[in-house]
Amino acid sequence: MGVELGVLGPVAAWDDAGDAIDLKGPRHRAVLARLIVARGRVVPVSYLVEDLWEGDPPEGAVAAVRTFVAALRRALEPERPARARPRLLVTEGPGYAVRADPGAVDAWRFERALAADLPPERAARRLEEALGWWRGPAYADFAEEPWARAERSRLSELRLRAVERLAEARLALGRAAGAVPDLEAHVAEHPWREEGWRLLALALYRGGRQGDALAVLRRARDLLVSRLGVDPGPELRRLESDILRQAPALDRARDPAEAVWARAAAAYEASVPAGARARLESTVGLMRDLATTGGAGLEAARAHRVAATEAAEELGDPELTARVIGAYDVPAVWTRADDPEQAARMVAAAERVLAALPPGAPEATRARLLSTIAVESRGTGSPRAAEAARQAEEIARRLDDPALLAFALNGAFMQSFGRAGLAGRRDEIGAELVALSARHGLAGFEILGHLVRLQARCALADFAAADEHAAAAERLAERHERPLVEVFTTWYHALRLDVTGEPPGGASAVPGGTAVPGQEGDVPGGAPAGRAEAAYREAAGLLDGAGMPGLERGLPPLALLCARVRRGLPVEPRDLGTAGGEPDFGPYEPWARPLLLLAGDRRAEAAEALREIPDPPADLLMEAMWALVARAAALLGDREAARRARDALAPAAGELAGAGSGLLTLGPVAAYLDPPGPRS
Repeated sequence: MGVELGVLGPVAAWDDAGDAIDLKGPRHRAVLARLIVARGRVVPVSYLVEDLWEGDPPEGAVAAVRTFVAALRRALEPERPARARPRLLVTEGPGYAVRADPGAVDAWRFERALAADLPPERAARRLEEALGWWRGPAYADFAEEPWARAERSRLSELRLRAVERLAEARLALGRAAGAVPDLEAHVAEHPWREEGWRLLALALYRGGRQGDALAVLRRARDLLVSRLGVDPGPELRRLESDILRQAPALDRARDPAEAVWARAAAAYEASVPAGARARLESTVGLMRDLATTGGAGLEAARAHRVAATEAAEELGDPELTARVIGAYDVPAVWTRADDPEQAARMVAAAERVLAALPPGAPEATRARLLSTIAVESRGTGSPRAAEAARQAEEIARRLDDPALLAFALNGAFMQSFGRAGLAGRRDEIGAELVALSARHGLAGFEILGHLVRLQARCALADFAAADEHAAAAERLAERHERPLVEVFTTWYHALRLDVTGEPPGGASAVPGGTAVPGQEGDVPGGAPAGRAEAAYREAAGLLDGAGMPGLERGLPPLALLCARVRRGLPVEPRDLGTAGGEPDFGPYEPWARPLLLLAGDRRAEAAEALREIPDPPADLLMEAMWALVARAAALLGDREAARRARDALAPAAGELAGAGSGLLTLGPVAAYLDPPGPRS
């Protein structure tokens, strides 16, 4: 539904554009807040009356509550037809409940982030993001209400625990100095939390401030003794003893790289004057590295990239702007842009700079701009982008520049979706990327090459080779700290299990959908439906916070839909969502809609939706979208739609539909090429 609800601060709601929704008066917000406190459970109307008027309700209170609920429904679901059932604020039995996905309520999302057991690097990113969701005290506008008191207290305790866990993660990563400021504020606001004092003292000690660490422990002792009349607990006493004798165990997580980074950054700050153009180019280099560190880093890099480009253009130096744009050669494997508007702005900027470059500008500069156009125009099917990719590759080969050629091949990959059935061509691009990058130490593009080959071998049903490329990508990702690779390989493992019934290292291939001997399932060679869907749901968990909305939006329900369509199982929309909510198919909704309407026995509407369906975009899921069209056409007896799908899919007759994504599949393309029966 696109609605987000917020209680980590004043109660609020936002639509899918991020704009605040008017929740009317304080009692309207109180009803919504009270239902969110119930965490999906039904709250009887009598309880709402009791809580809203604190035991002294006026005459007509029940009718007033119903009026508040009706107004909230209009505000939260403005597009809902008059007689359609509410999907968010529902009526059940004697009362009401909020039926929202866990990610749609900031408090519920915060709890999930805190419960995740992640390695320190990912834990730090996740906790930093989660703490940023707090806009003030929980349920801030209902601080005095008895019904909110326990939930406010519980959430406040979780927030304090999150601050301390973030500090632990930073210490484990050797970032002691970065942990100190937040911990100082933490103990100042919550002086009775001994864990906060312990972490602050440890961070100071690991930052080379032994005297300050001891002073902090003594300050904690004085506060506890003078205000509460108790001595510090065993953890604080042990830490003080260890610091006094400089126990080696205290240094276990100290990272020498942190000190080197701090010294180098200070030297740069002192040596390169403010306003120097070198700062702009250096910033882009940092952003390129930042984009590979994970979700928060990738989002920050995208935002700062536009600012850096605009700053360079303001200086009026086309060659500087070209270097700023072209230096962001971050390997890209997914063919749907995370931020289409921003991508279009980058393409427009690259075109402007190309036109403004002087005749003697380096050819490599032009090639990088052309590659940027090719990569950022992913999924658009733009003839200009395809030509830019060709020109960039031609220049890079002529110059014999390995890094330039790797970037150009990335652009060629993004423009290799002119029709279905091009998995073989993409496999060739991936193979060249792997070989080229391995020879010249281009780790990011070597990982890209393996992921491209993983996708291509999946499309060709060669899971033995796909396993090898997944494993190679994971080894490189671990060695070079590229956490986002795990998202793609985990989804691949779910796909492989879905098709073969085995994890990696098992059956090697299912050419044309041939059964894998000895596998138990409800399709030849595949895992049972429930097991496959569980694997996809587990993989979907990695998308939360990955910083790739172009990959995340719509993909989880689409994977579940494809798994059901492939098995010929009933399609129940609510089974494709999370927490019993309606599924959000995002950009894939037009191609899923006919099947969803058929599932609701709305045949006429499904036929109309199928007639209006557009050609899918030129991306990794093009064959999957056409297969959905073919299946709907077969069920509805629509020969024209079937012909369109058949003509589009025919070049991929030997492939698995959708498996070229490395994420999901509807099975052999050949199964979707038969014409349907007469229209009924």
